[in-house]
Amino acid sequence: MPNSHAPCHCVVCRDINELDPRTQSTVDAIHQQGWQVTMIPADDQGPGWAYTVGLWHRHRIPELAMFGLDIRLMQTILNDLSQQAVEGQPLEADQERHDVASVPVVLRPVDYRWYKAFLGTAISYYRKPPFPVLQVVWPNRDGTFPWQPGGEDLLNHQPRLDLHPDEHPVGVWTQDL
Repeated sequence: MPNSHAPCHCVVCRDINELDPRTQSTVDAIHQQGWQVTMIPADDQGPGWAYTVGLWHRHRIPELAMFGLDIRLMQTILNDLSQQAVEGQPLEADQERHDVASVPVVLRPVDYRWYKAFLGTAISYYRKPPFPVLQVVWPNRDGTFPWQPGGEDLLNHQPRLDLHPDEHPVGVWTQDL
């Protein structure tokens, strides 16, 4: 993960004045709320996902990404985790959390080689990856996570962004790489 004291290259810190409307909207949301949750709905290509933008800039807290559930539910979970982190509960790789969903979730580090495929708004805002991102991973009905035996079925709903893209099982998440 990047050093928390490293200079920020985002559009605000670099004082970029002429922004496209989408990036300006992100800047405005981060200024007002401290972060933004970007949501990409499911479509005929695959499941939806959601991720934060602004946590790293405003609070030096890793950004969060989540996949495969209803986008509004993911937005709520990401907002809850973000708020708790801002209030002092750290977000760390491989941390298991039981306080934001009806099931435990695990925070996994995201390999920067996935950023372009899934974090476009964050890249437009930060301008220079890598910035730290943790994936919020949820288990199946048996409480099994995708990296555990019996959890492989979850890869149709959420990718393993902790893996190098070349190591990820072929499927919906790797088709455009």
